Amino acid sequence: MDYLLEALETMPVTEAAMCWGTLGTVRPFVNFRPERDARALAAAMTNKDVNTLVRILTNRTNAQRQQVAQVYRSLTNQELVPGLKKVLSGGVQAVLLGLMMTPPVFDAHQLRNAMEGLGTDEQTLAEILCTRSPEQLQLITATYREEFQRSLEEDVRSETSQGFRDLLLALLQKQRENIAGGIEYPLIQRDAKALVESVKPKSKPSPEPWIRTLTHRDADHLNRVFDCFQSLAGRSVEETVQAAFSGDLRLGLLILGEALCVCD
Repeated sequence: MDYLLEALETMPVTEAAMCWGTLGTVRPFVNFRPERDARALAAAMTNKDVNTLVRILTNRTNAQRQQVAQVYRSLTNQELVPGLKKVLSGGVQAVLLGLMMTPPVFDAHQLRNAMEGLGTDEQTLAEILCTRSPEQLQLITATYREEFQRSLEEDVRSETSQGFRDLLLALLQKQRENIAGGIEYPLIQRDAKALVESVKPKSKPSPEPWIRTLTHRDADHLNRVFDCFQSLAGRSVEETVQAAFSGDLRLGLLILGEALCVCD
């Protein structure tokens, strides 16, 4: 376990390349030889050498791990993941099996874990669904159905409360309405004014304009809307969301706003 913690803490992370969501990715292993890795993993599983398993799997990108798994299958006529399950246990097993999943499969499992059983982990739902691109969300939705024979939208609908539910469903169904790459000044003004109007003092805040704007606009457009909003309202979007909304909806709006401005 000490080696695992050390490996995860020192895992090199790219500064700008955000390949999936908002989390950095391990740098590609420079001297990568999938056959060598596959043979080393096979020997490590035979000898129950957990340190070697951790060292190799935590220092390869997901794409490299998938290559190693394919080569391992060719060399041994066995699947890598079931072999790992046999020799690992506890937290080490959970981490390494998670690393062996492709990103959409990992996200689908995290979402299912967040919604099954008693209670719902809204933080996990927000961190995944509010930070993925429309294309990634489509893939996650399809993967969720393949893995669990369930509809992600229906599970979100039944396991979340109004407001937060509306935001997540809008993300899963979202289609951009502004012209990508263009600057639509009238639309920027309309969006900013709609956001200002929705949080008027002494009136109940209305989340609908926020949900619609944040789920139907691209990042460049939203950055201009947020600047315009600050000029009109005299405070930032983050300050406004913090003050006007609460609970899971506030959490989702904040995560989504930050992800769109940073990563889209």
